[in-house]
Amino acid sequence: MAAFILVLIAGGCTKLDEHVYDKVEVSQFLTRRDDVVRDFLRPFEHAYWSIQGNDIYAASENSTDEIGTFNRQGDWQDGNYYQRMHQHSWTIQDNFTSGAWTAFYQGIVLATNSLQDMESITDPGKLNVSVTELADFKAELRTLRAWFYLRAFDFYRNIEIITDVKHTTTGNKQSPPQETFNYIESELKAALPDLPKRETLGDKGIGRWTQAGAAALLARLYLNAKAYIGKDGYADCAVVCQDIIDGKYGNYKLDNRWDAPFDYTNNTINSETIYGFPCSLSRTHWQYDGGMFFWAMTYDAAPLYCGFTDFNQANPRYALQPGRDVDSIEYPFKLGKPFIKFQHYPDDYRLKLYKNLGGSKREGMFLFGYLPYQHVVNGNTVTDTVRGNKGNYPLFIRDQVGWFLDAKPGQRITDKESDMNHADHNSGVFFLKYPLYPTPDPNRITSAYAEVRLSEIYYSLAECKYRAGDKAGAAVLLNAVRQRNYPVGSPSLYAADGSQLNDQEMLDEWGREFFGENRRRTDLIRWGLFNTGTWWDKQPDADDHTAIFPIGRDIMGANPQFEQNPGY
Repeated sequence: MAAFILVLIAGGCTKLDEHVYDKVEVSQFLTRRDDVVRDFLRPFEHAYWSIQGNDIYAASENSTDEIGTFNRQGDWQDGNYYQRMHQHSWTIQDNFTSGAWTAFYQGIVLATNSLQDMESITDPGKLNVSVTELADFKAELRTLRAWFYLRAFDFYRNIEIITDVKHTTTGNKQSPPQETFNYIESELKAALPDLPKRETLGDKGIGRWTQAGAAALLARLYLNAKAYIGKDGYADCAVVCQDIIDGKYGNYKLDNRWDAPFDYTNNTINSETIYGFPCSLSRTHWQYDGGMFFWAMTYDAAPLYCGFTDFNQANPRYALQPGRDVDSIEYPFKLGKPFIKFQHYPDDYRLKLYKNLGGSKREGMFLFGYLPYQHVVNGNTVTDTVRGNKGNYPLFIRDQVGWFLDAKPGQRITDKESDMNHADHNSGVFFLKYPLYPTPDPNRITSAYAEVRLSEIYYSLAECKYRAGDKAGAAVLLNAVRQRNYPVGSPSLYAADGSQLNDQEMLDEWGREFFGENRRRTDLIRWGLFNTGTWWDKQPDADDHTAIFPIGRDIMGANPQFEQNPGY
């Protein structure tokens, strides 16, 4: 072996010159169908990662009244990084301010590059690609790019529009919000006719943009138009939503179980998923990464309580913000308190303690109280409960934040401090929106990530009707979704006349149905409460400049044409 290595070294040292190419011509790269398909799919891989990469999820959720990353006895203190998210005191040096921009624009550049490759194909038949397929590929890439732009627009508002990456080496100035709004709208409308409907793609359509997917992005754009450009877009949103529900862009129906939109069957044609990213244990599973739901539980909850041992321990990065102080008294503010908002309707199936039932089934969405598990000691089966990493005592997870340590349930503690910098590992209810089935289960970690689902369209149309004064119409739409959360005949459904609906209840219901789905910040901004509202350890902002994030220092340094967002 030593002699063989010497021969390799000797041979390797005789010729070191190599011709390096700075580019590959499309005519040489796209020579067969597989090349076209790979080129088309490349941006989608990055898109899936971008739902949580570079702290996008953390910044979106931790800046709201929904989720918090607490300093747990020194764990997750991180130089007050998450506290700044919570308090809206971020700076241009915080990693996510450059990281989110980078993630969005990597996607925009990748999608544009692939789109320009598709546009360069003059004879698709030679590549064994039909004219219809090629039109579909181009339309899907335009839609994917519009999805990236919409997210960047929501994050930063004053963004750069890029339509060419093949022949341009310099950046552009930022476009004003109205121009960006018009561009996203026009791209989605232009893509719609060439996009397929879901029934054309069948069960293999998960991860593909369809007509309904593009229309849903238009609905998002119109629903938030007042925040984006100062103009009401609710009438346009209502038309698009009604068209989606009526089947104009393909046939969809609501799931009949609360957990079905997040279960392993959500990648089939029978699910309410309008657009989702396919997930598997052996390939990509970004919603089960530390950037999202896998780190929304205490350390040993995954292997010991859930029986999932394919990954390492979880990590309590994310938890519900508390609804009660250390003495278990409910806080007086109206916003936040997400667990209490669920408890307003006590027969809600989601309120049960999360538990795997076997056979790829589960119940409940939250982790709270003691988390018992069984293990074998000296040949005997022993029941124990999950513990933390700051003391050998059973954790009792509660809807409170403080230093409870080994205090028993109901036991009063003398330390009354409750804030982002004073939490222990009992603090804050955890959540499992996507199931964590045990390791032997063949369907573990196979749920698609549901980026757009039909429930969003129902809720968007309900909000449009509510804002137009049609409370009864809004109640019908909301109940069409809500009925699966409660037993048959439940008193928790809204009255037919919608009399229970008001601004706060509408916002609370958005929070319940879409908890943890990375939209709470946008909803709070649309309702005018992101900067003016009060919630746990959070007072109103001095002004509304934090409704958009600053453009990070690294990004500002890369393009001298950029102007920093106001207030930063």
